[in-house]
Amino acid sequence: MKITWLGHSAFRIETRSSVILVDPFLRGNPKFHLDFAAVTAGVTHILLTHGHDDHVGDSVEIAKASGAQLLSSFEVCVYLAGLGASNINPGNIGGTIALDDFKVSFTPAFHSSGTIVDGKPIYLGEPMGIVITPDAGPVIFHMGDTAIFSDMALIRELYRPKIGIVPVGDRFTMGGRIAAEAVHRYFDFETAIPCHYGTFDMLAQDPGEFVAALNGKPKTWVPAIGETLSV
Repeated sequence: MKITWLGHSAFRIETRSSVILVDPFLRGNPKFHLDFAAVTAGVTHILLTHGHDDHVGDSVEIAKASGAQLLSSFEVCVYLAGLGASNINPGNIGGTIALDDFKVSFTPAFHSSGTIVDGKPIYLGEPMGIVITPDAGPVIFHMGDTAIFSDMALIRELYRPKIGIVPVGDRFTMGGRIAAEAVHRYFDFETAIPCHYGTFDMLAQDPGEFVAALNGKPKTWVPAIGETLSV
């Protein structure tokens, strides 16, 4: 299995027979300078944690061009279907969807979810974390955008994730110190991957506080945009 960071909270995850994009905010990301066609090539599934623009990103364009199945909350899926994403597969917190060679489970996240259309806010369901359980390989937990919360302990107990994708940019999510506390207190990750930092001036510009607070436990992977981890 391969995990590639595409910047912000966007990841490309390749399993045996599937190519998954999570929160593909690409062309709108000022730090994204990769080949768009290359990083979206062969995509079979698009997973969205919530409806904010910096997570929905290029989902509709990618879905229309590739026919990839789009999975998110009911509200996000219906909204994006109205924009042309025809292959939707909605779920919600607590549910699991079995796919070709992996399962997706939706967990709580403490955040918000919506967009602005013609100056008016549009509610897009509850924000979620996403657990990816492949038929072969370690379980991945993408936390989405979230604060720390004690029921993270249940996520560890129910799904046993070994790779954690953790937002650390502060202001809109956990900052580095609190994100590290969440990892230490509630999870048994083998590898922690920080995200949601450095994209905009209001965010922490690097994951240094997170890495320092973890103090080597668990192992931390801090990729450059476009770098791939094979697991």
